[in-house]
Amino acid sequence: MKKTLIALTVAGALAGCSSAQDTPSTPDVETTDQKVSYGMGLIMGERMGNDLPDLQMDQFLQGFQHGHAGDEEQNLMSREEVQEAMMAYQAQMQEQAGAQQQELAQKNLEAGQTFLADNAEREGVQTTDSGLQYEIIEDGNGDMPTAEDRVRVHYTGELISGEVFDSSRERGEPVTFGLNQVIPGWTEGLQLMPEGSRAKLYIPADLAYGPGGNQRIGPNETLVFDVELLEVNPGS
Repeated sequence: MKKTLIALTVAGALAGCSSAQDTPSTPDVETTDQKVSYGMGLIMGERMGNDLPDLQMDQFLQGFQHGHAGDEEQNLMSREEVQEAMMAYQAQMQEQAGAQQQELAQKNLEAGQTFLADNAEREGVQTTDSGLQYEIIEDGNGDMPTAEDRVRVHYTGELISGEVFDSSRERGEPVTFGLNQVIPGWTEGLQLMPEGSRAKLYIPADLAYGPGGNQRIGPNETLVFDVELLEVNPGS
């Protein structure tokens, strides 16, 4: 939306700029002024193609020409009308984006529910009262952490599609954090693991990032983590 607003603002500024003659069908691109003019048009066109896909080219070029001419009497819209149109368009884009987000959230939620229902039937997978599923891969014999403890872990995080979105193993460096500083599925799941164990956590959306998601995770995504609990309260 920020990009769209920028594109709209640029278009509005051009419509209020100063005057252009009709663009020739095959303009010369030889002098510095000609090259700069063409280059600016090329860059602006690329940006608007990406940021403002609904741009109406005939109306845009007419507005550009009228704005560049600097003769307000020929303008088809006042500045106030331009601003109102820009605000209405932005609201329309926000509404569409919100609807798309809701549609994706519902799709991800249903896919996650189906995945968890099937996964719950597999041998070795246990389901807690919260809906968290976990599967012990390697048993440890150390202490089990509490919600107030700090832990050091290695992990790989995946979507139910199998796509890896984060991995301390790939970075080659374990991470340390407090169990009260992470998503609820981690807080609960790691308390079920003795130090030295490895498990898979199957975390429903409401115990992960919910309908908001984040930059790498979509709305209502169910997540799968392969976690090694290396140490409870490291350095203590």
